[in-house]
Amino acid sequence: MSDPIQGARDHIDAARHAAAKIDDIPADTALLPINQVGVIGAGTMGGGITMNFLTAGIPVTIVETSQEALDRGVATIRRNYEATVKRGKMDAALAEQAISLLTPTLDFDALAAADLVIEAVYESMDVKQEVFGRLDAIAKPGAILASNTSYLDIDAIGAITKRPASVLGMHFFSPANVMKLLEVVRGKATGAAELATVMALSVRIGKIPVVSGVCHGFIGNRMLSPRQAAAHALIMEGANYWDVDEALLEFGFPMGPWQMADLAGVDIGWHRDPARIESLRDALCAVGRWGQKTKKGFYDYDDNRQRTPSDEVKAIIARFAAKEGKPQRAIGKDEIRERLLYPMVSEGALILAEGIAQRAGDIDTVWLNGYGWPAWTGGPMYWADHIGLNTVVDGLTRHGQPVAPLLAAKAAAGETFN
Repeated sequence: MSDPIQGARDHIDAARHAAAKIDDIPADTALLPINQVGVIGAGTMGGGITMNFLTAGIPVTIVETSQEALDRGVATIRRNYEATVKRGKMDAALAEQAISLLTPTLDFDALAAADLVIEAVYESMDVKQEVFGRLDAIAKPGAILASNTSYLDIDAIGAITKRPASVLGMHFFSPANVMKLLEVVRGKATGAAELATVMALSVRIGKIPVVSGVCHGFIGNRMLSPRQAAAHALIMEGANYWDVDEALLEFGFPMGPWQMADLAGVDIGWHRDPARIESLRDALCAVGRWGQKTKKGFYDYDDNRQRTPSDEVKAIIARFAAKEGKPQRAIGKDEIRERLLYPMVSEGALILAEGIAQRAGDIDTVWLNGYGWPAWTGGPMYWADHIGLNTVVDGLTRHGQPVAPLLAAKAAAGETFN
């Protein structure tokens, strides 16, 4: 009898290898030379992105709008390298050599010499289009222009330029100097040489690249959306929010949806008006429950970041559930897991049917390397194959959740995704 864990490992290796290939671009496509990189924004993402190139020996010019932000960003980069040396993960001389390749500046025009420029500014289409308009005016011919957006339309960003073939997405995951996944987003006008160059460069800087087409949230964040919607529905129906997290922890995730919200910051995207309470998030933010950074979000946190469920949050959730008029009931961990994970498989099937991902293994590679999907399962699509696609379809139907046509068709035909 075959070992299922070994089977998952073999699948992961094969999927990662296949993800580096672009089906409609010849393997011998001539690559563009990348000898100098520009990064716009020295915040958490911009600094982390920069470190990948410096560590690989590629000089980086990093641009900010204020000296204070620039100094803070450079200091963080230096601190990160010092911490890496202290942990014995890097030689001190190599760290200094990497830092010596960094040119910090307030001069946007300094990006004119870069072969690749990566924008890592605020997640707003207006802001990004303004940046790309400026970049188009000064970047040298043949330079690749990349956005680190995690949700926005690369085609709309590329359309603002006179060179849409040079524009693509490079969605790094935070912390960008540590996380292995890189979603490389291919716009409808992105050139073959540009895409092939970035895929090869991704490997050179130690990343695992996966090509995604253009849609809201690309592969990973798009599949996260139905899970978050299900997590919210569950707590409105009576599930304890800590049980929702525990169900995923027991499955093998490093954290559940509400822990993740606390880590990222409950206040991300909040309108900042404590008097305007239209959602559960608004209610938490209005009372200062912004997540780990304020030592209270969905959970209360001690000085060691250990979490405990909060009576205040329980009461807030109960008020919202009453407002929604949902009957309350006890919900077990098996139902929680089904309602959180099965919709992700269905969304993955839509992503495949739309051609956003090239293959099911690419989706598995994204979730294994960017979102902590437990490796023993082989990834969401491989896991669905092995528990049976009919099991997934039956569960979705039983819980009143939508079933993607491709998933239904494969289940009915006795087929699998991988």
